[in-house]
Amino acid sequence: MYKKSLILLLVLVLVVGAFAGCSSDSTNEPAEEQQNGEDQGDVSEGGEKVIRWNLNSDPKTIDPQLNSAADGGHIVNNIFEGLMREVNGKLEPAMAETYDVSDDGLKYTFHLRDAKWSDGKPVTAQDFEYAWKRALNPEVASEYAFQLFYVKGGQDYFENNGKIEDVAVKAVDEKTLEVELTGPTPYFLDLTTFYTLMPVRKDMVEQDPEGWAKDPELAVTNGPFKLEEYSTGDKIVLTKNEHYWQADKVKVDKIIASMIVEASTALTAYQNDELDAMDEFPVQEIPRLVVEDPTFEIRPLVGTYYYIFNVTKEPTDDLRVRKALTYAIDRKAIVDTVTKGGETPATGYVPPSLTDSQGRNFREVNGDFNIEAKPKLEEAKALLAEAGYPEGEGFPKITLIYNTNEKHKAVAEAIQEMWRKNLGIEVELTNQEWAVFQDTRHEGNFEIARAGWLGDYADPMTFLDMWTSYSGNNDAQWRTTDTFDCPANDRFTEVIEQSKVVSGEERDNLLYEAEKLMMDDLIVMPIYYYTDPTAVKERVQGWEKTKLGHWWFGFADIVE
Repeated sequence: MYKKSLILLLVLVLVVGAFAGCSSDSTNEPAEEQQNGEDQGDVSEGGEKVIRWNLNSDPKTIDPQLNSAADGGHIVNNIFEGLMREVNGKLEPAMAETYDVSDDGLKYTFHLRDAKWSDGKPVTAQDFEYAWKRALNPEVASEYAFQLFYVKGGQDYFENNGKIEDVAVKAVDEKTLEVELTGPTPYFLDLTTFYTLMPVRKDMVEQDPEGWAKDPELAVTNGPFKLEEYSTGDKIVLTKNEHYWQADKVKVDKIIASMIVEASTALTAYQNDELDAMDEFPVQEIPRLVVEDPTFEIRPLVGTYYYIFNVTKEPTDDLRVRKALTYAIDRKAIVDTVTKGGETPATGYVPPSLTDSQGRNFREVNGDFNIEAKPKLEEAKALLAEAGYPEGEGFPKITLIYNTNEKHKAVAEAIQEMWRKNLGIEVELTNQEWAVFQDTRHEGNFEIARAGWLGDYADPMTFLDMWTSYSGNNDAQWRTTDTFDCPANDRFTEVIEQSKVVSGEERDNLLYEAEKLMMDDLIVMPIYYYTDPTAVKERVQGWEKTKLGHWWFGFADIVE
């Protein structure tokens, strides 16, 4: 059986590798230690249809404008709804019944359908205007504010160079929303499905701006489900929203989202019929599950797993050190013997599934930046010696941080040993609870940090504009400040801005240049391209993961 498992897994790796990234953000980034694999209730509770799903972690937030992580995003995707929604792989009108686009592609007019919030009040264009301007409010400090810089006046307002009145999103009346863009944005409709652009109610938010979304009394929602209960560190309970505009299609009465961090604990719960859906697995169990569990599948995913270098702290402020660390690891060994989920070694930042306007594979066109699946030991050692650390001698103590998770730990330990063996350096490992880890990374209190990015829409830009000088996700601290000069990022930001007002091959070339700028400065160390191991009980029908990996249970059903 073991030989058979290995053979089948090898076949699977080849098949999945061919499609890697074709379908994000659903690789959750777990946080706390959690031992709660206990029974969460029967599938039918008093005649109710219940889905028991492992969210893997306790989200830092489920506020649409403040969330920037996959775990919170999955919840948001099931309780809120934007102007458009992806269903069965296709973009469909959601809160917007219809829309018009001007000939130059700069003005969108959305005509809202008759829809209600979970408390029965109407969803209005004013709710969208408020939410979008809230995301751009510099005092709110949304990490995803840059997703709205496509709106005319949005970036100026966020950077305190303009007024809120000049942000070109306007509720003409209760059912009409007008949006004017700074330049043609071919994926703008896709962006309207993203949680940052989902509506929220001003009267509820302002009662508790930081905590309203986790309070069932305040969290009015407009999606297929509403928040019934939020038990920190334990579970989130969602129930059917009877006021949802497609409530007749919502068959599930309740979703119990557990926060089981340990993948082995979650898998035991799944195998004991205490969970119906999960997507984090012990890596050592994947070969067995491929062969033995018909509900287990490895799905493609648009995402890259990588480490971030803090370019402002010694010794990772030295490009030669960053290159030495990057060239010294064996990516093939990591995916073959550590992660074991059909992942492929990453030799660039943008994953291989995305294309340019000509239909060319972005990764193939832009090359591998001298990064290979196997280590380049002689070059790595020479660079480290050139930086002043021959054979690792005198290399300072540094720490690699990662958020608590079995897989992250296994990858970190493997890379730690590769650096010790291949470069003669010692790197300490530190794990942190997910919410703390996000803050540590964002504030730049690290030398090297684990990270992963899953596409928000199917365009290379979703992996690139996060590194602009103004992006809240630029955790590498790669920007010019009062104490740090960064001409490469100055040019990078300029290139990204130029790409927003052009199209076609001219835009393609700017995006290729942008990736080259960040990879020439090697602010990240690509490790592998994600896949999405998933298991859902056969009795759960009609569930979806979007092309970018978001869970969607809106039209799911329980069939016994």
